[in-house]
Amino acid sequence: MKMTASVLVLVSCAILVNVTLLRGQDPGTLSNATKWPTHGWAKGTPASVGLDEKPLAELDSILARGKAWPDAFAVFRCGTEVFERTYPRDFGTMYANEAKARGPLNAHLTGWYNYFDPTWHPYFHGTDLHTMQSVTKTVSSVIMGIAITRGDFKAGLDTPLLKYFDASKVKNVDERKRRITLLHVLTMSTGLDWNEEVAYDDPKNDASLMEAADDWVQYVIDRPTVQEPGKVFNYTSGGSELLAYVFQQETGQDIEIYGEKYLFKPLGMDHFWKRTPLGLPDTEGGLFLRATDLAKIGYLYLHDGMWDGNQIVSKDWVKQSLAPYIVAEEGFKYGYKWWLRPRTDRQGYIWMARGFGGQQLIVFPEENLIAVFTGWEILKEEGSGDLKILSQLLSAVRAPSCRAGR
Repeated sequence: MKMTASVLVLVSCAILVNVTLLRGQDPGTLSNATKWPTHGWAKGTPASVGLDEKPLAELDSILARGKAWPDAFAVFRCGTEVFERTYPRDFGTMYANEAKARGPLNAHLTGWYNYFDPTWHPYFHGTDLHTMQSVTKTVSSVIMGIAITRGDFKAGLDTPLLKYFDASKVKNVDERKRRITLLHVLTMSTGLDWNEEVAYDDPKNDASLMEAADDWVQYVIDRPTVQEPGKVFNYTSGGSELLAYVFQQETGQDIEIYGEKYLFKPLGMDHFWKRTPLGLPDTEGGLFLRATDLAKIGYLYLHDGMWDGNQIVSKDWVKQSLAPYIVAEEGFKYGYKWWLRPRTDRQGYIWMARGFGGQQLIVFPEENLIAVFTGWEILKEEGSGDLKILSQLLSAVRAPSCRAGR
């Protein structure tokens, strides 16, 4: 599932903040030595990395007044965590009535797809592991890139999707469906008939209908094709779920177990990953991470896939993932499960992973700056669209260097 309302205006505003200050600076001058937060982020003050704490404190005051968004907010620069706040929210009380009523966000009344049950959402069983929702898509793309880097996923992205299916058992097969490739799955451009524009509590939402089904993969692959693949962006959570199936078919391995070995463990990340009724990892929205560990994904990509001397994922995959493949919605472009917001002050993009309920990983590569938000605003638009939020975040940037006094 994606966010119902993103940090769109907020990001646009952020792009314009402190442009004069940073224009022409080499982001490589921001730090002399790379810090690797495998065992936890180094702690520092905003001033220690060239940030002004006052705008962050003002932003904290604004966010604290929210009812469901966010429940956590953190800022990182140059390998250092410089600002972190959590906000107590009583989600059990907030969604008590909805938790007992069957509906699109609670199709089974019990279990981990009751989005109103505080045992499962947003925190996993009272831990600090927070649901990532569609940020899961981005992480799944990272794991796929790792498998390609390591030679375990041998198929090229031009491989037809139907290679992994018995076409005689797939509905609505036509020439367009035969032309869907793995690249189209990664870039939300399969051309499948899929409605995820309505709210997730709307019974016509295909993502909610898929999650109510027993066989998610069959639900997706049976959808008719209504556009030529590769031509039109259409947000399709079901396409992302196909990655779990394709990964298993191609590599003979489970994407979660593979990710534990080659991503989560090397980066020092704990996780929980929900599974579909048939046992596949939910690669469209089932991952739980700590907010501070989510920032490590951004940090990995800031370093071209390198982590503490090891090339976790190839530089080429990172570059391709963050290249704009297709024009998406609301001013964004889209790469390999990464949202890309064009900058207005210079060439390049702000990189984002986004999830239903208010999950946000935001990376400003030129500023070597990462921001993470988590929350659970699922019945209305998230509070993250406030103009003031990212404008204040970026207004905190006071120096191109991370060192105090610069």
